[in-house]
Amino acid sequence: MGVVPVRASATGRHALTRGDENAHLFGYERSIKEAFDSIVPTLKKISALQHESDFDSQAQGIARQHLGFELPATLLDDAWVDQLDMRSLFAWCVFETYHRFCDEVFSSDPLADKCEAQFQSLLQDCGFHLLDVSPCADGRLAHVIRYVLRLPYKAVRRRSYAGAMFDIEDSLEKWVRTELARFREGQPNTADEPTRYLKAVVYHHSSVDPEHEGCAAHGSDTQKAAQGGLERLIGFRQAVENMHCCGASIDCLLIGMDTDTDAIRIHMPTADGGIDLEKYIDSQIVYEKTVHMNAGGAGQWLIEHIREHGGEFLSDGMARFVAYLLTNNLSQVEYVRNYYGGHYSDIGHAERFIGAGIGFEEVQLRNLTFFAYMNTVEEAAADLDVGIKIFTGLNVSHGLPVPIVVRFDYHGNVPGARERAEQHCRRVSDALHTRYRELSDRGLLHTLQVVRDISAAGQIEILDCSVKTTAAAGAH
Repeated sequence: MGVVPVRASATGRHALTRGDENAHLFGYERSIKEAFDSIVPTLKKISALQHESDFDSQAQGIARQHLGFELPATLLDDAWVDQLDMRSLFAWCVFETYHRFCDEVFSSDPLADKCEAQFQSLLQDCGFHLLDVSPCADGRLAHVIRYVLRLPYKAVRRRSYAGAMFDIEDSLEKWVRTELARFREGQPNTADEPTRYLKAVVYHHSSVDPEHEGCAAHGSDTQKAAQGGLERLIGFRQAVENMHCCGASIDCLLIGMDTDTDAIRIHMPTADGGIDLEKYIDSQIVYEKTVHMNAGGAGQWLIEHIREHGGEFLSDGMARFVAYLLTNNLSQVEYVRNYYGGHYSDIGHAERFIGAGIGFEEVQLRNLTFFAYMNTVEEAAADLDVGIKIFTGLNVSHGLPVPIVVRFDYHGNVPGARERAEQHCRRVSDALHTRYRELSDRGLLHTLQVVRDISAAGQIEILDCSVKTTAAAGAH
């Protein structure tokens, strides 16, 4: 099976965890979420002053102090005549905070992992040339790559779907592109190297309230969530084998995630090459059994534990990679124990906005965004409806709008790509306002249209916003 990669503990309680990395990740998470969570209390303060004679200057002072930016003057000017449009102000503040958050990511990359090249080398040593992860679109899994699995997010392909029910045709297209790049460009390795495409599904469950806070797309039924993910993996593997001959295939991983503790369970293979829904390795158990061991002893215990609990059917490379993921996750288990008392207080949904379209690689924080990846509203209707239902409880029930960032990333070196991205933004935004017209007409749904040239590795560009102010459609 080989040796589990060991990273020395730096103030972590467990010998295999990284206390220094945990402190950095927590500081980043806290700063970003506090920026979003300051919006409502700040607007409440401003609302209470709207009939003061110097309202404009007071409002701007409060906004600068608590939000870090000024509000659009056009939304404040007539407050003495009429009530402030708090719904528009709220949506604008969410969008402006998102804009600033993105600018920080693309300018300073606060979640960069210096081990990206090392990870790619390890991945290939384990027998894989690419890791493609499909988690559930639930915002409680938005941090699954950089936090939960502690992987360099730029080196992993991620696309989220409600219930983790990924689009098999889309994944097949990505597989073809990857294999073509290996043949034509030798990236990430040459086609003659005996590595495979690794597809992982991450479904989720709740240990605190399993009957209500599990996966909404599967009725909080953990068994159905796991079964749904397994069926998608089997379907994808069959599609690759049926469409492309000469031994073409993929390897599959089924991972369950407890959204209350961030612990993972990795399902073991069966003798016939399938995946066993009943047999898995639980990182929570691994942590508890090894927390008092030294690094070498804990690593050896994990190797033996995997062998004893279904690892006999794992290839040596897959066994090493499973051990690597479980070891990484121990840091996140400790993260939640140290900073949240063992489990999150917001065990349910607490997302700040919906992200619709193609992109959002910068979103690596729990409960920040509900994802709805799409080219058209029609193809992602089920995901969007789940998101709207979630935000009906989070926002609409309190009189606040649903903020949706419509974004399409594009390759600037492809002729016409920007124009097509802009068209996608306009079409999807219009379709959202049409599909949810009752909310839109009441000012309870707002959209921000965004594009980004990923070839130039630049920042996002704002095209338009349903909150009609000069500031919302332009720069800060």
